[in-house]
Amino acid sequence: MKRPTQKDVALRAGVSRATVSYVLNDQQDKLKVPISEETRQRVWQAISDLGYEPDARAQSLRRGNTNIIGVIIPVIQNPFFWQILSGIADALQEAGFSLYLSLNPQNTQQGDNSVRELTRHRVDGFILLAGVKHLLPGLTNYLRQAGQPVVEITATEAEFDHVIHGYSSGTRELMAHLIELGHRQIGFIYGVTQETQGFDRLHVYRQMLHEHGLPNNRTYEVHCGDQLEDAYQAAYTLLSRPDRPTALMVINDLLSIAVLRAASDLGLTVPGNLSVAGFDNIDFSKYTLPRLTTVSGKAEESGREAVRLLLRRIEQPDLPRQVTRAEVQLIIRESTGHVP
Repeated sequence: MKRPTQKDVALRAGVSRATVSYVLNDQQDKLKVPISEETRQRVWQAISDLGYEPDARAQSLRRGNTNIIGVIIPVIQNPFFWQILSGIADALQEAGFSLYLSLNPQNTQQGDNSVRELTRHRVDGFILLAGVKHLLPGLTNYLRQAGQPVVEITATEAEFDHVIHGYSSGTRELMAHLIELGHRQIGFIYGVTQETQGFDRLHVYRQMLHEHGLPNNRTYEVHCGDQLEDAYQAAYTLLSRPDRPTALMVINDLLSIAVLRAASDLGLTVPGNLSVAGFDNIDFSKYTLPRLTTVSGKAEESGREAVRLLLRRIEQPDLPRQVTRAEVQLIIRESTGHVP
């Protein structure tokens, strides 16, 4: 069936097409002759009878905005990013905005294609999730040239408005927790795509070892890829050593699941033989066996805060750079215990 148009509505209501447009956009005050309430009601009745839906693209062209926000996410495998995305989506919906999601690819050629794809979609601003800039080198230049509002959720300072979602203070709390439990051989499974992605945690890990006079010869610091199998193999190798660590800190909760599996396959109990802790507090962390000690960055709240900053920037383009910091919380569960 042919989609009804404004012309169809006008014919049914017995008015001009311009009148329909003014009623839809609530702009009757611009007419020399005001639209009567009876005429307005006829137009709305015709819209209802025909099932007419305004063309969102045409409306956005007339208004000069789209009420769409582009969100760029670095990876889809880690539930942590979906928690942030959930907060973004809820806040945008409450503000009457829609979301255009771009999934960041893992190689340069696809990255360039992703940037080009963004140029084809008109949006009112962008939100970048943690790590995107490191994986899409051309993105920052594109956003500078586009001149649209941008908010980053990042672990470090950034040139655009940003929410600092860093784990430095949480890492310090977690390391202090493990040291208080008597652990002196503490390892770190550092599974990232780019070395800079989790440096806020790595730096504090090394710093705490130094401050407490603990072994810091990097033999317990294992760098690997960001996939579950990468973390499993890294942990299996490290835990097979005769001088294996008694506690493992893992770059995120998702990879902690693989570490728990590796420990189990080696006949190690958690936390009896080995303590394990992660970061992000994804929903899975409450259902592992044992439940996972983790550092929460309040992911959904970070997403909501990013939307707040972006909408404020859209309304007030000349504001100075906006920076807020996400709350961090150590959540102690069953996967950490006293040194064996």
